[in-house]
Amino acid sequence: TVLSFIAYKNLLFSFHDEGTTAWISNRCVTAFLYGFKNSLNQLQVKFYTSFYIYLNKMLLGQYNSTLGKYVGYTEKTKEIADNLNKNKGFLEHEKKNKEKCRTNIPLVLDILSRPVKPIVRLRLVESADSKHPGLFMCSAYNFYPKQIKLTWLRDGKEATSNVTSTDELPNGNWLYQIHSYLEISSKPGEKISCMVEHASLTEPKVYDWVPITEAGKNKIAVGAAGLLLALVFPIIGVIFYKRKVLVPFCALVVLVSSVFSPVRRPFHPLCVSFFILTVSHPVFSVLPC
Repeated sequence: TVLSFIAYKNLLFSFHDEGTTAWISNRCVTAFLYGFKNSLNQLQVKFYTSFYIYLNKMLLGQYNSTLGKYVGYTEKTKEIADNLNKNKGFLEHEKKNKEKCRTNIPLVLDILSRPVKPIVRLRLVESADSKHPGLFMCSAYNFYPKQIKLTWLRDGKEATSNVTSTDELPNGNWLYQIHSYLEISSKPGEKISCMVEHASLTEPKVYDWVPITEAGKNKIAVGAAGLLLALVFPIIGVIFYKRKVLVPFCALVVLVSSVFSPVRRPFHPLCVSFFILTVSHPVFSVLPC
């Protein structure tokens, strides 16, 4: 059983005076009580509107549609509540707020009953060596409803040892995330997978871990170098154009990252020297550093 709440708040005014804080708010709250058993089989809907008066976080008075009147909790606010209850205009306004809550129920129900598929990421956090096992991490993000199951597979068989998982963690926007870890010393050629089961999926979905090969690492390194040069050249051109002077420039591109190492061959950076002879005819040369 899951208890969920939707709240619509409208802050009317607030003021501060030497550490004293007071505010009046108008709130429409719709509470939904769900019963789940493979599918939605029962639904109870309760809704109410309340008008609150606070002073230094202390509730002094309110309007509750269940009671149909304003209620005060101090001598002064009791007097105010009695006067408000005599005003038909205020009471009619609160009844309209209650009806507004009622009309929003179908929209809220549609949002609550709509599952959201998780975004899954499987990665190697720590590589295995002679002293320490490897650590894999399977993460599922932005899914709804909360119930989800992550299962580790080694060559298609469920792995239950050396597995740890977090609880379903709320994002604060009605969506959730969860993380599961597998600590193993994987064998060469072993297939590591993470299987996800969720209400948004028609069947369990399996995500395989694909190790990065040496060729893949080199492609990433070359791609990163090309992207860096593509960003550097326009910036250099703008600087030279604005200065309009003879400026020698040497740019060294060095890739040092544990992700790309070890590489089969050392990566030789390039030294790019620019000499502006005229504003309209720049000359440059590319030389090994």
